[in-house]
Order: sequence, then structure tokens, then C-alpha cells
Amino acid sequence: MSNPAVTAAQAPFSATDVLLSEGVILLGAAVLFVMLFRRFGLGAVLGYLVAGALVGPQGLGLVGGGESKLAIAEIGIVLLLFLVGLELHPARLWRLKRDIFALGLAQVVICGLALTAIIFFTTGFTWGAAIALGLPLALSSTAQVLPSLKSSGRINSPFGEKVFSILLFQDLSIVPLITIVAALSRNPADAGGPPGWMLAGYTVAAIAGLVLAGRFILRPLLQLVGRLGERELFVAVGLFTVLAAAALMHALHLSTALGAFVAGVMLADSPYRHEIEADVEPFRSILLGLFFLAVGMVLDLHTVAANPVFVIGMAAMLVLTKALLISSLARLFGMEWSQAVGAGLLLSQGGEFGFVLFAQAQNALLVAPEGASLFSAIVTFSMATTPFLMLFARRFEFAKPKNPTDLAGPDEATRGTAIIVGYGRFGQTVAQMLMGHGFEVVLIDKKPAQIEVSSRFDMKVYYGDGTRIDLLRRSGAEEAQLIAFCHDDPSLDSRVLEPIAEAFPQAALLVRAFDRRQLLALKDMDLAGIVREVFESAICMGVQAMATLGVPQPEIEEVERQYRQNDEQRLTVQSEQGTLMAAKELMFRPGRRMHLIARGEEEEKA
Repeated sequence: MSNPAVTAAQAPFSATDVLLSEGVILLGAAVLFVMLFRRFGLGAVLGYLVAGALVGPQGLGLVGGGESKLAIAEIGIVLLLFLVGLELHPARLWRLKRDIFALGLAQVVICGLALTAIIFFTTGFTWGAAIALGLPLALSSTAQVLPSLKSSGRINSPFGEKVFSILLFQDLSIVPLITIVAALSRNPADAGGPPGWMLAGYTVAAIAGLVLAGRFILRPLLQLVGRLGERELFVAVGLFTVLAAAALMHALHLSTALGAFVAGVMLADSPYRHEIEADVEPFRSILLGLFFLAVGMVLDLHTVAANPVFVIGMAAMLVLTKALLISSLARLFGMEWSQAVGAGLLLSQGGEFGFVLFAQAQNALLVAPEGASLFSAIVTFSMATTPFLMLFARRFEFAKPKNPTDLAGPDEATRGTAIIVGYGRFGQTVAQMLMGHGFEVVLIDKKPAQIEVSSRFDMKVYYGDGTRIDLLRRSGAEEAQLIAFCHDDPSLDSRVLEPIAEAFPQAALLVRAFDRRQLLALKDMDLAGIVREVFESAICMGVQAMATLGVPQPEIEEVERQYRQNDEQRLTVQSEQGTLMAAKELMFRPGRRMHLIARGEEEEKA
């Protein structure tokens, strides 16, 4: 009788062996090529694609199973759409409705029909095949364009909002495109699938169900987690929300990305939005990188080598056609020519959802596997042009517009000029004074009770630890001019604030200090200002106390002046000697009046 332990030990490659070896190879190649391509300003996406193609089965053959990895890594796109949804406050979504549903619709329809005609007249494909291949090519790469806009802070600019609106409609159009391909299907097995009108009904019902679940289940759950204060629970709830919404859509044969997007929109107004963003973002980055690695792995290099002229020529035609059409449409919808050309270049590539739709067209017997591989290669090559085109797009985008009045004003800003960390009694005053001048302010607090109270006064306060760099970045700190730490935290010192100052050098930092100990702990920081939380209010009461006791106003002012001067001198000496006991002689004591007033009275008597 054989020993199971020995048998397992003698197995040449266990699942763990394969996972570890392939993981090391993939991550090693990704790190190497992403660093290399970043170094030359070509972007991380191209590095991932090249790394995947090199180590994949069509390259060195070091890693296999590209299709299975691609299926798993598509969760990265799902998470990306979830984060997109979190950016969409209902008010902002309503403000962008014309760009989303007019410009976005025009772009998908016109580009899709133009590319369909090009494929039909330049290849031997039937009309059905041309439609199944041409319409997906109208979609651009959200996974490439959106992170670029977000990382550079351009997503909230007028230019970024136009591009964002087009990308959003493209993502929403996936369901109609799936329905069109299903309607053209020649596969008898598809006849038993749900018809298009039923898919549309499923879509409406699923969206309504997700909205209700978010309202009556998810928000109370987040409030409970917020009270517990466990960060791990926020990670779990965030991932559960995304995967549950995507699983529901997948079960109904709908777009998983659409489900994640709706889940994000449900939480766009939640006070816990920034905390969820900061916790989900690392998973999105890792899985999206794996997605592009898998895209490189499934690229059929033999098919490309057999038809290099067709693949490269069609990729160039795709980029040129979309750039011209999108630029013209953007100009028609009010953009300056320079920025319209920038938008056209930025959105000229094929998109990641093309791979999904090409696979469906293959399953529907509209195109042969070789045809699907060819057009997947065309999309991949067009993606490879994006880092280069982005360099040109930025030059056009930042060209000075002829009509500056078209730029969005401060009242339209979705990110704040200032970030207030801590919206208690101290932060409320600071924030409301800034709001009184018309500044846009982002409010963050980690006390759920305070957030709930503030919501009764129609004040949106977001949940999270405002000393976390990732959460500050999600809150718009890279664009903010001021970050004010107004929360009651005596432990806030230079070790916490120095990384924040380095991460956001353009933002001035203001700090509420609990006492002079905390003030001394921050003495080496280059801060815009430090305010002891009760210093000014205590002086104010001291002034009122002297007035109540009948002290003349000139003497009150002189006492206040001398006290402030003594306090500043004491802080200087204490900072130099490193002890609070220094300069005790500068303190006013019982029975010892201020020497200047005493001397003045003596002079009057003389």
C-alpha cells in the first residue's frame, strides 16, 4: 500500500509549485519591464504587455494558461469601474449628462459604423462579422486612459470631464454591444439564450436591485463597520460589494463591469467613500497589471508574424480613424481644437473589452479563431501606441484656450482647494470660514457619530484616517492647496506629517496642537502654521475677565501684549533646551504684577 505523503512529495509539480514559480516569473518580468518603460516615459501598460508577451506561451514559454489568468485578471477592470463609480456624485453625473449621453453615444455609434465599413470593404468578412468586429473597436481603453487622468489630476478639468464622459458611455454600451453580437449569432446553442429585450429588462431590474441593496443594506453595514473601527472590515466590505454586484450581473449574462460601476455610484455620496477607495485601490492596481500581463500572454505572435502588414496597417487605421472622428466630435461639442485633438489622440486605441466581445463573436460563429486572434493583436498594437500618443495629447490639452470663460469655475470643482482633517468643534469653524469665502473644502473625520450628526446639517463629511497618505491622495490632496489637521490628536508629530509633506509638496500644512508639548514636537517641521487649540480662546476669556474686574482697556491690551511676548520667548527657550521647565521666570505669578504696568504706576506716583 502506497504512502500518500511519499506520493505527494514525489509529484513533479504541485499546484503550489506552479503558482509560486509562475508568480515569481510574472512579477519579476513585470517589475523589470515596467521600471524600464517608465524610465523612458513609455508608461506601465506597455511594459506589462511586453513582459506578458515575452514570458508567455508565444514567447519564451516560461508561463502558460494566459486565458485563465485573463479571466481572473478581468476583476481588475471590474474594480476600476467600481472606483470610477465612486467618483460620480449624482450632482456631477447630472451635470455631465450631455457629454455622457450625447457625445458618448455619438462617438460609439459613428466610430463603430466607420470601423465596420473599413473592415467590410478591406477584408473578406461578411457584414455580420464586420459589425461584430467593428463596433467593439469603437471602445477605448479605460484601463489605460483613466489611470493617466487620475494620476495627473486632470480628471476634474474640463478636458478630463469630456474624456471621462466618453469612457463612461463606452463602458455603459457594453450591454447593447453584447446584445447585438448575440442577435447576429450563427451558433444554434445561442438560440436558447435570453433575447435582447430580456437582457435590457434584466439590466434595469439589476440596477434597481443594486440601488436598493446599497440604500438599505450596504449603508447600514458600513455605519456598523465604521463604529467598530476595524480597517480590515472595510477592505472585506469593499471587495464584497464589488464582487457581489459583479456576480449578480454575471449570473444575468450582463456586464460585470456595469455592476461594479453601479455599486460605486451607490457609495459615491457615502461618508465612507474615501476609506473604501483607499482600501480597494491596491487590489485594482495589482489585478489591472495582471490583466495587461495576461493580454500580452494571449497575444498570438505566430498569427501576427504570418500577417504583419495587415495587423500593423489595421492598427494604424484604427488609431487614425478614431483620432480624427473623436477630435471632430469633441470640437462639435464645444472643445477648442487643440484640446479636441488631444482628446482624439488619448482615446484613439482599442479597448480591453474588445477582447471579451471578440471571444463572444468567435463563440457566435461570426468569425474564425484566427480572425479573433488577428483583431485581438490589432487592439494590443493600438494599445502599445497609447503611451507615445499621450505625450502629444498633453501638449494639445494644455494649450491655452481661446475663450477662458469656458473653463469650469470654482463652483463646479469636485475636488477641494482645502482638505480639513477632523470636523469637530475646531474643524467646523475653520471649514465654515473657508466655505464662507467660496472655497471648495473636502471634510474628513474618523468618528462615525460626528459624521452622522454633520449629515443632519446637510454637511458631507467623509470617513477615514486623514493621516493616511493613500486616503489623502484619494481625497484629492495632489490638487489641494491646503491641508488642515484640525482633529484632536496629541500624538500627531513630525514622523506622521513629514511623509505627508513630501507626498504633497504643493499643499500648505496647518496643524492644531493640543498643547505646547505637541507644539515643541513639531518645531522642526516647515509648516504653514500651528495653532494651540485653546490658546486664543483662553486669551479672549482672560481679556473679558480683566474687563469685568474694571481694568482699563489700555492696561488690558498691554497685559495681553506682554503675555504673548513672554509666551513666545518661553517657547523659543524651551525648544532650545528641550524642557518645559525652561524660562520659568517669564511666567506671571501670584502677587507679581506685570512689571511694565507696575513701573508705569510708580512713574505716575512720582
